[in-house]
Amino acid sequence: MGSGRGHPARKLAQAARTAGTPPPPEPDAFGDDRLRLMFTCCHPALRLDARVALTLRTLAGLTTGEIARAFLVEEAAMSKRITRAKRRIRDAGIPYRVPPPDLLPERTTAVLGVLYLLFNEGYNAAGGQPRRRALCGEAIGLARLLVSLLPGEPEARGLLALMLLHDARAGTRTDARGALVTLEHQDRSRWDAAEIAEGVALLEDALRPAPGRPPPGPYQVQAAIAACHATAPDAAATDWPQIAVLYGRLAELVPSPVVRLNRAVAVAMADGPAAGLELVRDLERSGALDGYHLLPATRADLLRRMGRDGEAAAAYRAALALVADDAERRYLARRLAETAPHDFR
Repeated sequence: MGSGRGHPARKLAQAARTAGTPPPPEPDAFGDDRLRLMFTCCHPALRLDARVALTLRTLAGLTTGEIARAFLVEEAAMSKRITRAKRRIRDAGIPYRVPPPDLLPERTTAVLGVLYLLFNEGYNAAGGQPRRRALCGEAIGLARLLVSLLPGEPEARGLLALMLLHDARAGTRTDARGALVTLEHQDRSRWDAAEIAEGVALLEDALRPAPGRPPPGPYQVQAAIAACHATAPDAAATDWPQIAVLYGRLAELVPSPVVRLNRAVAVAMADGPAAGLELVRDLERSGALDGYHLLPATRADLLRRMGRDGEAAAAYRAALALVADDAERRYLARRLAETAPHDFR
């Protein structure tokens, strides 16, 4: 993004100086039964991951396999987690009812998590299915409703901004033949300018310092990253150093190996592939992403950029052995063919 006063990263730093608790929502009625049930399922007696998984299964209609992929766990493990959550609700006599307004904030984190994963499931087309626009539209609609119900919750605005900024380029992620188109090669003239403008405005509002406003959370940080991409006029103008800084902050808020992998990519773009490769090696040594195809795929791309084609080809083969999505598989196979053409003679 530009260097003006409205840069989301600068607003992020400015807003981080303030802390507090958002005001409780107004006690007006819920306008959507699905959102009401999301709050009901997200009871604090359940573990946070169980609340999210149970709601995605019982309300959003995702399969256990889809939820397991979203959490990067085995399907059998996720099935047990959901069963335990249902048993906990039954044994504890947890009522399925709308919580009073003063209890809504403590369940907001889980509801945000549900909407985030619901959008991602549609956007990422897990399992090789076509992109499920209905899930994305449902998530965006519920996020809009959540923003109206919780006007004092900046993370709700941050999440809606994040969804809109990603959805704006959804139509350019694959070509007419269904082949994956990476961000740097997407036709930015086809991105939805209205969604980008709305997303940036929501983000700037969420990051605006205000009395009692909490420090920026993970959805605001992710939206700031998405805004850096969405507002760059072309790939070369992308502010990768700023994105790397934002991923560093996100890794502090969400100590996830996937976030660390994304940070490695940003560092590689900002400081060179060797710097990113060292971070990838740290992840490989930790074993936290064993079985996750994007780890060897990232390693392969960095090695290719360093001219180490033999090692890159081996990493592409490892990624191909793990990937489930057809479009990603074709993309990785194409990269392997470019790196090791003798394999395809």
